[in-house]
Amino acid sequence: MAKKPAAGGGSDISKVMEMIKEHSVEYVDLRFTDPRGKWQHTAQHVSTVTEDVFTDGFMFDGSSIAGWKAINESDMILMPDPTTACMDPFSAKPSLILICDIFEPSTGQLYARDPRGTAKKAAAYVASSGVGDTVLIGAEAEFFIFDSVKFGTGGNYGIYQLDSVEGPGSSLKDYPEGNMGHRPAVKGGYFPVPPVDGDSDLRAEMLSTMGEMGLPIEKHHHEVAQSQHELGTRFGTLVTMADQMQIYKYCVHNVAHSYGKTATFMPKPIYGDNGSGMHTHLSIWKSGKPLFAGNGYADLSELCLYAIGGIIKHAKALNAFTNPSTNSYKRLIPGFEAPVLLAYSARNRSASCRIPYTTNPKAKRVEVRFPDPTANPYLAYAALTMAAMDGIKNKIHPGDPMDKDLYDLPPEELKGIPTVCGSLREALQSLAADHEFLLAGDVFSKEQIESYIELKWSEVYKFEHTPHPVEFEMYYSA
Repeated sequence: MAKKPAAGGGSDISKVMEMIKEHSVEYVDLRFTDPRGKWQHTAQHVSTVTEDVFTDGFMFDGSSIAGWKAINESDMILMPDPTTACMDPFSAKPSLILICDIFEPSTGQLYARDPRGTAKKAAAYVASSGVGDTVLIGAEAEFFIFDSVKFGTGGNYGIYQLDSVEGPGSSLKDYPEGNMGHRPAVKGGYFPVPPVDGDSDLRAEMLSTMGEMGLPIEKHHHEVAQSQHELGTRFGTLVTMADQMQIYKYCVHNVAHSYGKTATFMPKPIYGDNGSGMHTHLSIWKSGKPLFAGNGYADLSELCLYAIGGIIKHAKALNAFTNPSTNSYKRLIPGFEAPVLLAYSARNRSASCRIPYTTNPKAKRVEVRFPDPTANPYLAYAALTMAAMDGIKNKIHPGDPMDKDLYDLPPEELKGIPTVCGSLREALQSLAADHEFLLAGDVFSKEQIESYIELKWSEVYKFEHTPHPVEFEMYYSA
C-alpha cells in the first residue's frame, strides 16, 4: 500500500520530534473523535514514534467504536497530524498529544465515518466551490460545575441527584468551613464578582491550562444559571476550531476533577433554570476578505443572507448534529433564552440566527444560537457550513429579519415562524428526510448519515422506554 502524505509538512514533523526531546516525552497519546463526539485515545511509548509514523500511521481496531466497523473489517489507521502536537498537562508521565485522522487501509483514503475527515472535506468543499477559501468558526460552549453527582437506572428504579454549593437548598446546608451565604440566585449568575462567584479561580485555571495546550484564550465568566460557566477562546478555521473544542472539553473536565468537582456539558441538567448552549459563529472568507460584510440589513452582504437562508431551511436536519442528545430538547423550549424560533435578527438574542454588532467588516458573522455542547464539533460545524453553502448556491433568502421581542409575540404572529425540532426523534426523522445538501462534494456520505441516525435511535429508544421519576409523581395514583 502506498504511503499516505503527512497532514503537516516536514518542518511540522521536525517540531514534534524536537518537542519530544525538549519535554523528555515518554508517551505519545493518539487522540481521535468517535461519531458521538467523545475524544478517544491510545498511547504509544515514545520509542515507537519516528518520523515515518506521520506517513505510515498506527493500526488499530475500529470495531470497538460504536457506529464504525464490524468485527470482520476492523483494521483502521490512526494518522497523526503533526500540526496538532501539544503536551498533556494532566498526565503523570510526560505525554505529548497528537490529534489523528482515520484512514481506510484498503484504499489509503480518509475513512468516510471519521468526523474530523468530514470537517476537512467540508472546508475543502468551500475552497473548491469558488465561493470562498476559508471558513471561520467561533464557538461558545457553556457548562455546569457540581460538587457531587449521583445517578442510576434499573428495571425498578431511576434517580439522579446533583449537589453544588451554588445550587438549590445549599443556603440551608452545613459545610465544614461554614455556610457563608454568598451564591447566585436562580437566573442571577450573570455575573457578580466573588464571593458570589465562587468558581472564578477554577475557571481561570481551566482557561490558563487551555492556553498551555495552545488555544488562543480570551476570557472566562459565570453564566446565568446557578453553577453554570463559560470560557472564551478566539475563533479559528473550521477543523482547528473543532480540534480546540475537544481540548476545551478535556480541560474543563480534568481541571474540575483535580479540584474535587465535576463538570458536565449536558444542555439541561437543572430543572427550571437556563441550559447550556454552544453558540456557533460562522463566516466565509476569500483571499483574505470577509464575504459576509456588505451594505444590506445590519451591514450584511447578500451572500451572507443566502447563507442564513440555508441554515434556517435545513435547521431541523441540522438539529440531529447540533443538538444530538435527548437532553438537548429540554433546553430548546420557550422562556429560557433558548432560540427555538427560526428567525434572524441583529438585535434579538431569542432569534436562532443573530448578527452580533460590530463596526469592523472583518468581524461580520452569523451567530447560530441553537447548537449545544453535546454536539460532535466536527460534524456540527461541517453540517452548518454545508447548509450555509446550500443557501448560497441556491440563493435561499431568509425573508425579513425579526427585530421584535420573539418571546412576547402574540399567538397569531408566532404561527408563521418555523421552529427548531422539539425532540431528538424529530431531528433524526428530519435528517433522514433532508440530507441531500450534506452529500454535495462527497463531504458527508449516505452510509455515514444512516449509521449516525441508527446510533442515535438507540438513545431515543432507551430514553422513551425508560420510566421517568416525574411520571410517578404525576401518574402513580391515577
